[in-house]
Amino acid sequence: MRKKPELLSPAGDMERLRMAVAYGADAVYLAGTSFGMRSFAGNFSPEELPEAVAYAHAHGVRTHVTVNTLARNDEIARLPAHLELLNEIGVDALIIADLGAWRLAERYAPRCERHVSTQVSVSNYETARAWYEMGAKRVVLARELSLPEIRGIREKAPAELELEVFCHGAMCVSWSGRCLLSNYMTGRDPQRGACAQPCRYKYALMEEKRPGEYFPVFEDEKGTFIMNSRDMCMIDHLDDLMDLDCLKIEGRAKSAYYAAIVTGAYRHGLDAAAAGVPLDPVWRDEVEKVSHRRYSTGFFYGEPGQYVDNSRYIREYQVCAVVTGHTPDGLAKLSLRNKFAAGDTLELVGPDVRPVCFTAPQMLLPDGTPISEPRVPQMELLMRLPRPVPELSILRRQVDLSAKET
Repeated sequence: MRKKPELLSPAGDMERLRMAVAYGADAVYLAGTSFGMRSFAGNFSPEELPEAVAYAHAHGVRTHVTVNTLARNDEIARLPAHLELLNEIGVDALIIADLGAWRLAERYAPRCERHVSTQVSVSNYETARAWYEMGAKRVVLARELSLPEIRGIREKAPAELELEVFCHGAMCVSWSGRCLLSNYMTGRDPQRGACAQPCRYKYALMEEKRPGEYFPVFEDEKGTFIMNSRDMCMIDHLDDLMDLDCLKIEGRAKSAYYAAIVTGAYRHGLDAAAAGVPLDPVWRDEVEKVSHRRYSTGFFYGEPGQYVDNSRYIREYQVCAVVTGHTPDGLAKLSLRNKFAAGDTLELVGPDVRPVCFTAPQMLLPDGTPISEPRVPQMELLMRLPRPVPELSILRRQVDLSAKET
């Protein structure tokens, strides 16, 4: 049996944390309401953080907390108190990008490991070595590195320094958060002093049947079409990553369903790779059943390229309900997420539960009243499932929710 990297899953809030833990994460990464790079995730208040850490530890799962924003003066003044809280509640590791925050963590959170955030763009062995000499237990390498580059860092960095890489999720159009637009448009590298400053150009769209009519290019809440990075997916290539110390799934701002399904798929993938057996295709298929853009292998085997045919997310499954418990006579207690009806074709999947299709039977309300089409979100239902499953198993149905081109 080969050594397995730690599987590190996103936990944007308590529901997502429970899902990641149930579906096989070795560790979760999360944030407080300040100092984390995903302010649109649910995140954890100072009152919720102890509960999150205790829950993870009770299930044998480590907790990594992001402290990776580049703080301004007023923010850095509040950081010591936050670090003291993380130290006190037993957080296992801090993910840090700012050198000042690094020093404060050494002073105010001495029991926490310090991990170097991918925002630092560690891309060579000398930088990795320098961070190790400053107390780093682990570095999260820049996402833009190829496998040969990563192996070169492993060969020349201290053996005690752990290396972590992203293995799945959204990719930034910029270099670890630093602009690559100049490279993409002109071939001139801003990281080597040759930026053409294309971000300052004035852009417009012209519809082919309306020549001469220009429409401004801007980003709204749905993103922007011309900066359309593919998502990363390395589940077919885990054998190439087994010598690393940690594989990280991106997605603290994504759904609990995403945290569950992707964690479960990679759990089975890593277990199969460690055992030297092929991954069962049923688990490979799971990563296609979450919302995602077209997949690539990131920069591991070369440039991933942009997908420019459209900017749509692929969304082909919808969560109908989550299993919350069972009655003494074997009925599953369900919490409704999206409406469905008796007679619909559903799919049941869960922690270490292979997906199984079945036809939804008549359901019951908790008081025994029959119901055929529940519609109120979070309402409790009773249903006989095709097989026993643990809590946090998921009922879903196939329905194309992808945005349509107009």
